[in-house]
Amino acid sequence: MKKIYSVLLFLTILMNTSKVFTQEYRYATYEEEGQSLPYRILLPENYSVEKNYPLLVFLHGSGERGNDNELQLVHGSSLFLDSEFRKNNPAIIVFPQCAKDAYWATTIQTDTGFSYIKKPKNNPTLDLVEGMLDDVIQNYGVDKKRIYVGGLSMGGMGTFELVYRNPRMFAAAFAICGGANPKIARKIRRPVWRIDHGEADQVVAVDLSKKMVDALLKKRASVVYNWYAGVNHNSWDTVFADPEFLPWLFAQKK
Repeated sequence: MKKIYSVLLFLTILMNTSKVFTQEYRYATYEEEGQSLPYRILLPENYSVEKNYPLLVFLHGSGERGNDNELQLVHGSSLFLDSEFRKNNPAIIVFPQCAKDAYWATTIQTDTGFSYIKKPKNNPTLDLVEGMLDDVIQNYGVDKKRIYVGGLSMGGMGTFELVYRNPRMFAAAFAICGGANPKIARKIRRPVWRIDHGEADQVVAVDLSKKMVDALLKKRASVVYNWYAGVNHNSWDTVFADPEFLPWLFAQKK
């Protein structure tokens, strides 16, 4: 009984610590025509309305969907709270949260995996993300030559689709254990890409990322890619531990 109590106490402390750790991300909600998109936003230390900053939109995975405006911070948010990062890369970081019954990308999931339509344009969830993006750009100082987008799993899929819908907006994009229809490669070739996937992924097949890399390279896109041997679906842990990941991302400029 004492062991169970200790475990529950530890989990409670861990959850509370996580909430305190992410409080610098301000709560916000974007609303449009009766629909709403909760999001959290992190501003640079010593933020000044007279300056323009890089902007990163981070799209979470399917497990973090909801409307609590907290779950989306589970993976990746701590990267941008690192004191050294904040000192060297003053930036605006935004974590929107996808509704429980929605999806970042226009996908069809079957027993054999995922498939994607050729021209993903009709997506009400990404309509809200785009509205939020416009709102943030209008209300904060954003360097339009340094707007980035990325995500993991469902968020990696959504990243491909958001770039497809806005092919000239982003300087760089990263997709971790995601996928898309290779036929969209020509339209999304403009930003610099980083694509990562675990070779042992049993949730989203690594071939989905490999096909996107092949298609992008054929269109002469700039792509950094990594396949991690023995790594399952949580390849984001490997990416986030890579000391070259954030310096690469924030060095990109249109």
